[in-house]
Amino acid sequence: MEDDQAERRERNHSSTASLESNESTNSGRFYDRPTEAKYDKDEFLMMSPEEKLKHFRCRAQTNEDNQKVTRRNFDACIQDLVRCVALTQLVCGERQLKLAQAHARLAKAYFQFKGWGLQALEHLAFAKELLLFRSSVSAYSEDEKLEVLACHLSVHLTKGGASLLTDNLEEAVSSFQEAEKVLMELYQRGVMDLEEKITTQLEITSGLCRVYARQTQPEEALSQCEKSLDLLKNCNKHERMCAVYKDMATIEQDRDHLDKAIDYLSKAHTIAMSHSPEGLEGAQISHSLAMILSAAPDQHHNETAGHYFEQSLRAYKNSVGPLDPAFLAAQDDFCRYLLINGQEKKCVEIQRASLESKISTFGDLSSEVAETLQLIGGSATEGQVNQAHRTMTKCLDVHNLLYGPQHKKSKAVQKAVDMLARAPEVVKRQQQRRRQTKLDIFPVIPPSGKIDDSTCDA
Repeated sequence: MEDDQAERRERNHSSTASLESNESTNSGRFYDRPTEAKYDKDEFLMMSPEEKLKHFRCRAQTNEDNQKVTRRNFDACIQDLVRCVALTQLVCGERQLKLAQAHARLAKAYFQFKGWGLQALEHLAFAKELLLFRSSVSAYSEDEKLEVLACHLSVHLTKGGASLLTDNLEEAVSSFQEAEKVLMELYQRGVMDLEEKITTQLEITSGLCRVYARQTQPEEALSQCEKSLDLLKNCNKHERMCAVYKDMATIEQDRDHLDKAIDYLSKAHTIAMSHSPEGLEGAQISHSLAMILSAAPDQHHNETAGHYFEQSLRAYKNSVGPLDPAFLAAQDDFCRYLLINGQEKKCVEIQRASLESKISTFGDLSSEVAETLQLIGGSATEGQVNQAHRTMTKCLDVHNLLYGPQHKKSKAVQKAVDMLARAPEVVKRQQQRRRQTKLDIFPVIPPSGKIDDSTCDA
């Protein structure tokens, strides 16, 4: 039995060790991609630190590559990468390239999977310090030089995104520009192929676009978008141009250039419809186009908006279903459009039909349910005053529980309830209810002295 266990351990060790020597050098990814080996508890406890390091690297990569990515995968991946940092320090020491790579990889996971910019920047600082020490060493191989460059690229890319996330915009610009320089050097040295270069270049241009947009430098942001479009056209990835056109539309809309924004969104819409007319991306672009058209002063644009609203709702329903928050949000936007254009009856019908879905998706005590009740109650027509009063009273109960009675939203609803309560129909109904309550408590006793059961039941 001991011989069988030794054989299994040797087999696992050989499979991971052979892949250890074939580390990928593409785009700075110098990490193992082995098939995850399976160990029982006793075997794992007997493993050396080197073997455990390989195991956790492999498992982290498996979670990263998992097609069905979930929060559980992300958390498990980060836990394994934290172990990799500790084990790398134990195995390789504190002044090694491998340790810098481990910190860089953990930083990227914190940024990409969790959106934790400060944690990412902390590990990037460790990686950068280790790389600076490494660059001061004169005697190392050409392969190691390429590994250092690739790790620098990973550090600059992640630092650019994390700095943007933490509002350090100057640092973000500097990091993305440094990443671009390192990228060109790696490509010229033949470390990565054209497709990988374009993918990384797109990450840089997209990051710079976001930074310049935040710095209110629209021309620079649009220039980065144009670079992205050129790259995508050259590699024949037209479907990815949708996101770029959407960014350009947002930039132009922020400058109140609605015609240009509509033009860019129309281009994105054409591409999305040609690839997946009933897909999620098509739904999102149709929704965005409907929103911007409904806000345009041109009456023709406003009339066209209804068509795109209905198109987006069909696509959302087909791609994510009628209970998804995205579908319900688009439906609410459509209802606001209907209200503005005098179609109150259709708006209320849609809102009434959506109430059960919103309760199922968001819960009874949610702002979405409260807003729906408020819209239904506030749009009541003549002859529906009692119904409007009941609906607004329910809305007030939800607002008071969510925000408290002193909140401005609660006060606004309270004002509407008080106004409806003064209507003759509501006053009459309230009087009837009070009279019925008294009868239930104090039933009328007939002259015979016997209480009529039918009177009690009324």
